[in-house]
Amino acid sequence: MQVHTKDPNAVLDYSIDWGAGYLQSGETIGSSIWAIFPADMTQGAAGNTASVASVTVSGGAAGQIYQITNRITTSLGRTDERSVTVIVEHR
Repeated sequence: MQVHTKDPNAVLDYSIDWGAGYLQSGETIGSSIWAIFPADMTQGAAGNTASVASVTVSGGAAGQIYQITNRITTSLGRTDERSVTVIVEHR
């Protein structure tokens, strides 16, 4: 699991490379959804290429730890989730 630090005022992009050790040859991301817990961090634009899913996030409370989870379904119908941990602190 990836761990990042973010300032409460920062607007940052996070991504997960599903091609690195998960997608089979010729398989692509068919759909990608993101969830943030706790929900007081704001999700912005989300998108994906054939193998990388990304999301923009803003906000969050200093001292709080957030989990940003990406769930994909692939072109072969397989599903999986990976998470990024974000620690919010004034920088």
